[in-house]
Amino acid sequence: MQNSMTMRHPTLIDALWAGDGRSDAQKLMRNALLAIGGSLLIWLSAKIQVPFYPVPMTMQTFAVLAIGVAFGARLGAATVILYLAQGAAGLPVFAGTPEKGIGLAYMMGPTGGYLFGYILAAFATGWLAERGWDRNVLLTAAAMLIGNVLIYAPGLLYLGVLLGWDKPILEWGLTPFVLGDAAKLALAAAVLPLGWRFLKRK
Repeated sequence: MQNSMTMRHPTLIDALWAGDGRSDAQKLMRNALLAIGGSLLIWLSAKIQVPFYPVPMTMQTFAVLAIGVAFGARLGAATVILYLAQGAAGLPVFAGTPEKGIGLAYMMGPTGGYLFGYILAAFATGWLAERGWDRNVLLTAAAMLIGNVLIYAPGLLYLGVLLGWDKPILEWGLTPFVLGDAAKLALAAAVLPLGWRFLKRK
């Protein structure tokens, strides 16, 4: 008998737009449309700035983590990879682009580690959602926290290597964003389980 960490549960997108029973071509088209739509959502979220203390926050990490939870591990990670490919191709999809540069030059800058972390975070939160972690507030919050750690770990590591560990890396790359990320975590923990409750009522 499978335990809760090996059994795969349907994700929110599976419940809304099931892929089962479709031909391989139909599944491929479904996944391609979802990935394109998700990448555009991340693009839009990167451009949204919400006034917050101590710095304004974008909704980009919220979008990445929510897409991971809603899409599942593989499709969530593939969506983020598509988004990064759009950025690498020179499209102004990132926060601060085109003002702070575009393409690979931007991606190799101080935010490069965080961008790579998006892939890890989307995969991890998607994997946890496939184990049922998106069904209640506490587990969703835990999944989002894990996702945030997977964004910050490579982000801070790369920032330290790039700029030097003698610099105030945590003050530049972590502490100004903790409160904003906590707010986004709370929002996700409240909203995503509500999606399941809504679907059950339907």
